[in-house]
Amino acid sequence: MKTLSAAELVTLWERTAHRSPVQQALGLLSAVFPEHSMDRLARLGIGQRDVLLLTLRERLFGPDLSSVVGCPRCRQPIELSFKVSDLRVEPAALAGIDAEDSVLTLTRDGYRVDFRMPNSLDLASIKTGADVNEAVRQLLSRCIQSVVRTTGSPGDAEPENQNDRLPESLLNAVAERMAEAEPQADTRLTLSCPECHYAWSAIFDIATYLIKEIQRYVKHLLEEVHHLARAYGWREADILAMTPMRRRAYLQMLGLA
Repeated sequence: MKTLSAAELVTLWERTAHRSPVQQALGLLSAVFPEHSMDRLARLGIGQRDVLLLTLRERLFGPDLSSVVGCPRCRQPIELSFKVSDLRVEPAALAGIDAEDSVLTLTRDGYRVDFRMPNSLDLASIKTGADVNEAVRQLLSRCIQSVVRTTGSPGDAEPENQNDRLPESLLNAVAERMAEAEPQADTRLTLSCPECHYAWSAIFDIATYLIKEIQRYVKHLLEEVHHLARAYGWREADILAMTPMRRRAYLQMLGLA
């Protein structure tokens, strides 16, 4: 995993600012894994993608994370503090990027279903505005590779070509099997409100979290560049090449830190 300089982070932010969160996440991975094609990175399972993003986040900003959420019941804002290790449920498989997609099989309710794990291309294909149930159906429709209706004996098996006609219970079972096979793809925080004691779980999306964090960091960097360039006439490239400690020392002398 390549280490990104301050200048590279600014350039990456500029190039991907107007792209979707999925595309921004792939842009990050492409920058730190330049030896791999964008297509290969896009075909990583979501769980593998997210464990790489967690590792990248730890290298960029350290192991500690924080956030603020509102209680669904009383709307009280709750400050959260946790670590990357609290979220990582799979090892950081930096050497496993070239692994081929595997096919899983589920037999239930008179059907045999062959499917693969969802990837970034599948997430990007979900139509804008789709509700949760519709988004799940769209995702499963892309990941289900074949469906055979079984009626008791192997010779009676019939292909089923209409994924949208499959029983809801079967689709739910496929989704559950996906979550079991790649738990990092469904990272959840167990939360409790200190005011009303309401307990719930919330999905944590490392891609969205890291993208917003980089946006804040880059804007802070650009503020430092603005102040130092204005005071000393230095070029942006020279300011960004400085260590954070040196930039901060100059800002302190200007009374701006």
